[in-house]
Amino acid sequence: MKDALLALDQGTTSTRAILHDAALVPRATAQVALEQHYPSPGWVEHEPEEIWRTTLQVMRDALAQGGAAASDLAGIGITNQRETTVLWDRSTGRAVQRAIVWQDRRTAGHCARLGADGAAALITQRTGLLCDPYFSATKLAWLLDNVPGAREAAERGSLAFGTVDSFLLWRLTGGRVHATDATNACRTMLYDIRRGEWDDDLLKLFRIPRAVLPRIMDCAAEFGTTDAALLGAAVPVRGIAGDQHAATIGQACFEPGMMKSTYGTGCFALLNTGDAPVVSKNRLLTTLAWQLDGKRRYALEGAIFIAGAAVQWLRDGLRIIADAGESGALAQRADPADQVIFVPAFVGLGAPYWDAEARGAILGLTRGTGPAEIARAALEAVAFQTRDLLEAMEADWGTPAGRRVLRVDGGMVASDWTMQFLADLLGAPVDRPEVRETTALGAAYLAGLQAGLLPAPGPAVAHWRLEKRFTPLMDRDEADARYARWKDAVKRVLTR
Repeated sequence: MKDALLALDQGTTSTRAILHDAALVPRATAQVALEQHYPSPGWVEHEPEEIWRTTLQVMRDALAQGGAAASDLAGIGITNQRETTVLWDRSTGRAVQRAIVWQDRRTAGHCARLGADGAAALITQRTGLLCDPYFSATKLAWLLDNVPGAREAAERGSLAFGTVDSFLLWRLTGGRVHATDATNACRTMLYDIRRGEWDDDLLKLFRIPRAVLPRIMDCAAEFGTTDAALLGAAVPVRGIAGDQHAATIGQACFEPGMMKSTYGTGCFALLNTGDAPVVSKNRLLTTLAWQLDGKRRYALEGAIFIAGAAVQWLRDGLRIIADAGESGALAQRADPADQVIFVPAFVGLGAPYWDAEARGAILGLTRGTGPAEIARAALEAVAFQTRDLLEAMEADWGTPAGRRVLRVDGGMVASDWTMQFLADLLGAPVDRPEVRETTALGAAYLAGLQAGLLPAPGPAVAHWRLEKRFTPLMDRDEADARYARWKDAVKRVLTR
């Protein structure tokens, strides 16, 4: 019986494949780092061919390590870095230029002009998003306007646009399928979240030819089958979701009011708001949680651009640690009296500030400040930014969302010190699951759901298991005082 599930997790800094059994227990993992390209200040790019090569490599390696063959798979689930924009030639499958990564800020001027022209309100009303370089629309417009011949080729229907899921699906199916799922579509700034389709007014606003767009499908669907030559047998692709939506599913946040926060390169918190979109008054994003059987479930989302990337900077930029896992131990050695605050605005600030021009700063330095204090400040910044998001969610949701249990996942949650400080600062329990790769878990779940191996989302779905709960220990006055210092530091780097 075909009952194994292969989750492909194509992220910002690595590509990973995890083989799961029919009970969603991980059986084998393969991972390869992905090179980052920074051609200009504020620009971030990936090489699409490297994304494709690493994808094939980890899929094959995970199968080999798990002692499985492609013929054992009931399906593949894909989850991906969202907003990252790829434009490729339909005849060759080759990208016209490197992919523009979600962190890239080159289109900040375009977004500012749209705001000055009064278009921001339309964008937010239709998409639930703010007009920001983070999203795909201005990235795609930039490619069409700056790659020679791209606009003419796009209008002829010779080019295809997609986020990374679409590009991989195209390659996996040998160019037979140009599609995406609703969660990735809703991050393009071209998708009407209420009607569930591409919006003609927005396509006109951004000068995007409809011919380049993929077909939008449910998160669990029959997306097509892989070329048999790639893995040794044709395998159906049965699930696709953007990484944060897949993590919400992997964390089993199926009921309104449940929250998760993922700590990877950035940090992304989602609050399930149910069947109707909630319009944020606090500069959060209104987004899809998922779409199944044509029915959309919505969420409020807060996006932090720099979380784990700050730890990478400690390692690669300052070189005060040799491995990311050392950051927590180093932070524990910091002088408790030191009050250094690190605002990691390397590529601007995300929610709730949305300042693309802000840049990072370390404040409160003294002669006693050293590597330990800076490491602690980098980890504390993740908690401070998370509190920013949860306080905004609390105000938008109308109930004390910030005092609910927060489910966490991603690489940074391995640090007990960081998770305890997070619980202390939030004044709320923080739950760490047994399976921390919840993004891949969500992708596997979607494929298993479509294959008929797993039940539909609901309270009866029991794939989530608690590994450790962190409860607040810090005095609330102290936590509030630390947070006030953070807010003051942020004010100093904001440009508007």
